Amino acid sequence: MSEHVDNPFFARLWTAMSSREPESLRRLRRENLAGLSGRVLEVGAGTGTNFEFYPATVTEVVAVEPERRLMALAQQAAGRAPIPVTVTADTVEQFSDAEPFDAVVCSLVLCSIDDPESVVGQLLSRLKPGGELRYLEHVAGPGARGRLQRFADATFWPRLLGNCHTHRHTEETIAGAGFRITGARREWTFPRWAPVPVAEFAIGVAVRP
Repeated sequence: MSEHVDNPFFARLWTAMSSREPESLRRLRRENLAGLSGRVLEVGAGTGTNFEFYPATVTEVVAVEPERRLMALAQQAAGRAPIPVTVTADTVEQFSDAEPFDAVVCSLVLCSIDDPESVVGQLLSRLKPGGELRYLEHVAGPGARGRLQRFADATFWPRLLGNCHTHRHTEETIAGAGFRITGARREWTFPRWAPVPVAEFAIGVAVRP
């Protein structure tokens, strides 16, 4: 049984942010979805920002979004999408579907999951052999930025931003679950000097062997 997440402050904040995303981030979303085909599971759809960028070779997207306000907006976006999209209120931990997927998409979501190691392991099991995990996530930085991230994570950031944790070694988690990372790079969406904890993003492809 689905259990809605009720986080009105974050839902309002994320709705405002997603409607004003910089082109640099929209470009990364397009790149993250390019070349996908078949049946796709999207984890943490938010307001459905990704939906317009899926290529026509995708036959179906099943998107999970447990925050009830965001889910309603994602359902509206699904109606405008160029490919078939179904939005469910499940968390990824609750989601069940017997048919395996050709790909899983994670965009700015693994930072907010309580147990990322367990969830990434579940995602591996939901893919067909050779299936891809496409990820676009902000990641832990070194030095002064890493210290800023750890401070933010220990204080106000997760409470204000839907349990987001900025200092996570997400690619290590993905590899540790059994994925083989075949393509990955880092990109800055804010200037390197900007004192913000989420300036650097990792974008990549990981394959289920």
